[in-house]
Amino acid sequence: MAAERTDIESFLHLTGQYPVIDVRSPGEYQHAHIPGAYSLPLFTDEERKVVGTAYKQQSRETAIKEGLDFFGPKMRKMVEEAEAICKNHHTQNSQAENGTHPVNRVLVYCWRGGMRSSAVAWLLDIYGFKVHTLIGGYKKFRNHVLETFRLPHPLYILGGFTGSGKTELLKGLQQKGETVIDLEAIASHKGSAFGNIGMPKQPTQEMFENKLALQLRKAVSNNESSEKAESYSPIWLEDESQRIGLVNIPHELWKTMRNAPVWFLEIPFEERLTHIVQEYGALDQERLRDAIGRISQKLGSLNANTAISMLNEGNIRACFEILLRYYDKFYFRSLHNREGLNSLLHSIECKSVTVENADLVIQQSHAKKQRIQA
Repeated sequence: MAAERTDIESFLHLTGQYPVIDVRSPGEYQHAHIPGAYSLPLFTDEERKVVGTAYKQQSRETAIKEGLDFFGPKMRKMVEEAEAICKNHHTQNSQAENGTHPVNRVLVYCWRGGMRSSAVAWLLDIYGFKVHTLIGGYKKFRNHVLETFRLPHPLYILGGFTGSGKTELLKGLQQKGETVIDLEAIASHKGSAFGNIGMPKQPTQEMFENKLALQLRKAVSNNESSEKAESYSPIWLEDESQRIGLVNIPHELWKTMRNAPVWFLEIPFEERLTHIVQEYGALDQERLRDAIGRISQKLGSLNANTAISMLNEGNIRACFEILLRYYDKFYFRSLHNREGLNSLLHSIECKSVTVENADLVIQQSHAKKQRIQA
């Protein structure tokens, strides 16, 4: 056997079947990586620095010798860790080269598809693994990610004032067979000043983009593999500000979103207020106070102080009524700050906040698609 150099499209296709091993340093991996990849670093962060310095200040040969000093003592451990990765991965290769034993298959990448992935691939290959290395490495993957955002994705935007239950409705649409991408789930943030409360740590901007791009590619792939043209599905996204907590929706995708049809849920204020109180009312009150403080300038000092007073008194509904009216104004401006809104906006009247609204959204969006196709 010999390691097989694999292009990005084929490599990503194989990630659904075999474990992906990132041999870059721990710091590189922690910053961002191909989603789902396991970290098996050839060098520590400090070792990588030593090798890089030798390469720049002395020679390629000196850098390789330095690298070999670090690599040699790790060989057995790396093979054993690769075996453990394959064992824990649900898609082991059952093919046998000689028909007597299974051959583990792994996908390996480094930064540029150069010496680090080649060294680990060589080691795993001689041990008996079937190895695919990514041509161009992680850098090629990142170019692939950025190209994804420039594609003309067929998007449908689910809009509605705060408290309309848009996130829950996305899940309802997905359960009914619609193609959905939950931006807030990928960003680990609910998109407001209160959006990080009760949520895990947000990914880096680069990791957010990596996860989002792969979900977009998967959605496109599912559409392309559909047997019937009429089953081609738009991709549903929630109407968001470009910034979601600490991360930003990539500019090219954001432009596509701002020119996509918006299906706007018209839900009475009191119904939305009840829903938002149920959703946020049980959260940590100290963090709620801090969040109100962060938007106090935009909210206005009087409104901010009143909201905090209501919160302190335990009058959650009165507190959130102030906040909801602020966010309604904010979202109204954002909604109408897009060109051609009259042709893009489709209002859907809903009596309350419920996942059953998914049926109304599907009925109206499918009716529009049929009129266009007619």
